[in-house]
Amino acid sequence: MSKKYQESGVNLEKGYEVVSRIKKHVSYTKNLGTMHNIGGFGGLFDLSKYNIKEPILVSGTDGVGTKLLLAQEANMHSSIGIDLVAMCVNDIITVGARPLYFLDYIAIGKNNPDMIEDIIKGISIGCKQAGATLVGGETAEMPDMYQGNHYDLAGYTTGVVEKSKIIDSKDVESGDILIGLPSSGVHSNGFSLVRKVLFKDNDYSLDSYIPELNTSLKEELLKPTIIYVEGVLKLIDKLKILSISHITGGGFIENIPRSIPKDLGVKIYKETYEIQPIFKLIQKLGDIDESEMYNIFNMGIGMVLILKEENVEEALEILKESNLNPKVIGEVTATAEVKIV
Repeated sequence: MSKKYQESGVNLEKGYEVVSRIKKHVSYTKNLGTMHNIGGFGGLFDLSKYNIKEPILVSGTDGVGTKLLLAQEANMHSSIGIDLVAMCVNDIITVGARPLYFLDYIAIGKNNPDMIEDIIKGISIGCKQAGATLVGGETAEMPDMYQGNHYDLAGYTTGVVEKSKIIDSKDVESGDILIGLPSSGVHSNGFSLVRKVLFKDNDYSLDSYIPELNTSLKEELLKPTIIYVEGVLKLIDKLKILSISHITGGGFIENIPRSIPKDLGVKIYKETYEIQPIFKLIQKLGDIDESEMYNIFNMGIGMVLILKEENVEEALEILKESNLNPKVIGEVTATAEVKIV
């Protein structure tokens, strides 16, 4: 044991314990290209196992924002690991990519093997849902950067898509149909505003039971982000998808225009799907204008797919089989704006 290093606040023995503990969770994520070598200096993956003629690799990285502060306060860490995976893999499937592998970065003030194992357990669950293998990661104990058990997370994923099957929105036209896939709630965006409205400007705690939510704020706000990968990839295998948007920070207003030609817009009919009670509560307590709500939160829709009208019914059936509860929520318009009516 390095006594001098431990005196500075870094415990190498606990670091070794973490590596030992997480091996069973990492092995849970094995997929076709897995070449696990936990503890090595690089994560290996065998792309040749995939029958792809012209493979295009697609990478994504993200975090979970200040939702982390709620997870730390509630001492609930596994669901935040699922969030971390979801934010990355849901991004890369927008171009049709199948997630292959995932890496994580955990920076913490004090190495806590129980807590870190819980985080990695959640990451492994998320990877399994996404079909990605957890090839490696980094846990950095930095006592002068983070206080106590406070920590930060970052995730990185790489996927693959056949070059001829990249979804690039070039065929989107006015009159095409929007299918929305419901979210589980707030997902992992807008939590600086959520925390301000609920906990700073109003006298709520994470344990507060909210009748209109039929649960506590802790249970509602720490619901993990839905991972849409399996159902969306099944759909991509069977039908031509013109465009996909992952509805994260910026809501409909920012994210949908990123996935359609610049001269087009969309019209969304808000009565076509359920806006969960948590959004109504935040809007009411914060006295937030509806347009601002749609520019910050997902408002009940975590992913938007655009298809030709003749493919919509079949797409709905395929997505229902994956329990994604799809809704036709709008259409593409010839006017370059996002209109919510």
